[in-house]
Amino acid sequence: MSTAEIITRVSGPLVEASGMETARMFEVVQVSHERLLGEIISLQNGIASIQVYEDTAGVRPGDPVFRTGNTMSVELAPGLLGSIYDGIQRPLSAIADKSGSFYIDRGIEADGIDRAKKWDFTATAKAGDKVHGGDIIGTVPETSLIEHKVMVPPLLSGTLKSIASGSYTVTDQIAILVDDAGVEHIIALLQKWPIRNARPIKRKIFPSIPLITGIRSIDMFFPVAKGGVAAIPGPFGSGKTVTQQGLAKYCDAQVIVYIGCGERGNEMTEVLNEFPHLIDPNTGEPLIRRTVMIANTSNMPVAAREASVYTGITIAEYYRDMGYSVALMADSTSRWAEAMREISGRMEEMPGEEGYPAYLSSRTAEFYERAGVAKLHTSEDREGALTVIGAVSPPGGDLSEPVSQATLRVTKAFWGLDAALAYKKHFPAINWLSSYSLYIDNVKHYWTNEIAPDFADNRQTAMEILQNEAKLMEIVRLVGIESVSDEERVTLEIAKSLREDFLFQNAFDKEDAYTPLKKQYQIVLSIITLYDEAVRALKSGFTYKQFAALGVVKELPTLKAIANGDVAAFESFRTRVKDSFISTN
Repeated sequence: MSTAEIITRVSGPLVEASGMETARMFEVVQVSHERLLGEIISLQNGIASIQVYEDTAGVRPGDPVFRTGNTMSVELAPGLLGSIYDGIQRPLSAIADKSGSFYIDRGIEADGIDRAKKWDFTATAKAGDKVHGGDIIGTVPETSLIEHKVMVPPLLSGTLKSIASGSYTVTDQIAILVDDAGVEHIIALLQKWPIRNARPIKRKIFPSIPLITGIRSIDMFFPVAKGGVAAIPGPFGSGKTVTQQGLAKYCDAQVIVYIGCGERGNEMTEVLNEFPHLIDPNTGEPLIRRTVMIANTSNMPVAAREASVYTGITIAEYYRDMGYSVALMADSTSRWAEAMREISGRMEEMPGEEGYPAYLSSRTAEFYERAGVAKLHTSEDREGALTVIGAVSPPGGDLSEPVSQATLRVTKAFWGLDAALAYKKHFPAINWLSSYSLYIDNVKHYWTNEIAPDFADNRQTAMEILQNEAKLMEIVRLVGIESVSDEERVTLEIAKSLREDFLFQNAFDKEDAYTPLKKQYQIVLSIITLYDEAVRALKSGFTYKQFAALGVVKELPTLKAIANGDVAAFESFRTRVKDSFISTN
């Protein structure tokens, strides 16, 4: 360290240092004698602006700055799954042990990956093989659910000089690669990648398979494709975190990365306590075995909050490159944007709308564009999918504010949460009139071939019934229920069933919290069959009173209680529906 590399100004998490002419953007530095971790975010005339990822109380001008020469990177190796990190990939358990208290001491360093644990590596490549960046050269059984695929680092290619199976720590040599220039490179289980750079891919592919979440309003009406992007905006108390947690628990992605970005500590505590005990409905194994969690609560340093989303998405890209389907939940990106606004303000940058930096939209787009179904740069034909679902917390539920608008410009599924529905204990509180998905055409082929040929038609009919209900309710509120026709009253009754018996789910009921897509189809088909038969009968003189008296109408609330896979029970109900109208003619 040169004696000229000293702090000249301190403004909260932003520190300025002089003598940094040879430094580079996004270089990691250590600030003051306590060696607080920071990152250079601006360089001008030898003055570096450093965002510090820890509390800067006590730091003063004249304190030293120690350069590392490295960019902010995450450690990628077996051991990520089941881990709980802070925003800069320090394991919470490790820093808690070092702190010896519930509070994190400043200046604590902790490896993101355990250096002592040994892993059983099985080589799938052999000496003499020509390999490229991203090629799989071996496997490690990381958990009972996920086989960790050891890859050649993305920017390397050449010929394997040696490789051997065995039991290794993450830093041990497992192979030697000789590049085209004759330079030897040691390959270990541990790799590093800068968090602000997207990992390279060959190209992106049209997403065509839905992410099955078990949440009926999403899967049936507003699906997101694997490799897609979705936004969950909503005011305080509308259920964003609960919905995100439900998605993380039940979606059929193979790997989950959950980022608690600036959320309240009690919410993250609930997540951290609950996840280790949850059973994955898709595998019957503990959910934590396929999950990586990043916790940066509202009382943690604001600069680390800005880094946490990049840490999370880099880990997610790593598992995508193995060929897995990965789902990333960011809760919430509004807190990430607020962190950017605070740092930008302290740097005295020209503010944009509502004080957010002018680059808010481009940063938001860069983050979401790292999602997608990717064809990878490998010798083999391998694809991976990364789905990104971000919660947005607009003040007062105002979707015209900058973060919501920047998010809506780049996401194709919009799950608008409604405070009025949340207050009625309607979970999930997704407003079926304001929400939308632009992935319908993408996933129609899957619905037709994997579920039923008439899946999309029944979905469309159900949506039209719900939309007609909204129009009819305006008339009913003005002139009363007697003013509408019998057919319209049937529409209201069927819409009520769709709302209360299909869209509403009890998050505390294991059976109701998760519904397979085939069962969702059977429920909607049964409701639509009743509607079609009723409309047909009304044209032949049937009345609403007769309809309301039918036993099958009273059975509607019981449809979701039918066991998964019991198609015969649904078929029996639909047969009784048709028989009911025949017997009344």
